[in-house]
Amino acid sequence: MPLLDLRRQAAAERITLPAELGLGEADRQAAIATWKGRMVNEHISARIFAGLVPQLMRAEIDADHQAAVATMISDELRHARLCAAAALALGGDPVAPLPPLEPVPEHDDASPLEAVLRNVISVSCLSETVAVALIDAERLQAGPPVLAELLRSILADEVQHARFGWRLLEELEPRLDRRLRARLGEYLVVALAHLRAHELRHIPARAAPSSAAEAVGVCDGNAARELLFQTIGEVIIPGLCAHGLPARAAWERSLKIAA
Repeated sequence: MPLLDLRRQAAAERITLPAELGLGEADRQAAIATWKGRMVNEHISARIFAGLVPQLMRAEIDADHQAAVATMISDELRHARLCAAAALALGGDPVAPLPPLEPVPEHDDASPLEAVLRNVISVSCLSETVAVALIDAERLQAGPPVLAELLRSILADEVQHARFGWRLLEELEPRLDRRLRARLGEYLVVALAHLRAHELRHIPARAAPSSAAEAVGVCDGNAARELLFQTIGEVIIPGLCAHGLPARAAWERSLKIAA
């Protein structure tokens, strides 16, 4: 399995944490593992956005949107460097196995417009919207100001990544006929089930081991899971419904698919 080695990039960020964080060794290792996991996830996200660019081109989406997604690739790579720097500052080694990178779905059964809408909805309207909620909660819990600022910087980008999907959906709404809305509704059943399964797989069903650990990025899994479902129910589902997609019915159906 290939390695993601960001030691040089992490050192270049020059992040320094206070000498006394009140962390036991188990808490410190949990924090390092958390930031290294984020490092890998952010790096992988860059590839996902890279896969969207040719799909946007095929669907003849405005070039400004293509450029915006190209910027998102750079954003995600920068996020990976920042997460690596946090791991290094905690005494960790920002090197981790890079799991197999699955190709961004081509959706050969769909038109270019429907294909790109499926992926943009999944990536921006679903995953990035959830990321905004979770990262903002983590930012509010951050103890060291340098970590709070790091999370604020990542959050600002993630907000734009989520808004991209919602803006594109609004712009393309006049082109969505009844048949396409129904097809997107069918896709949402799968996309929402995947979102739930993916997030629950990465959010431990337990509280943070200590307040000190939570202050340096180890999330309270129980609170994060509650926030996940709150974001889906109060932000994502109403937002999709407002654009004429049968999201509420899709969510109910998705719950019958095992997480």
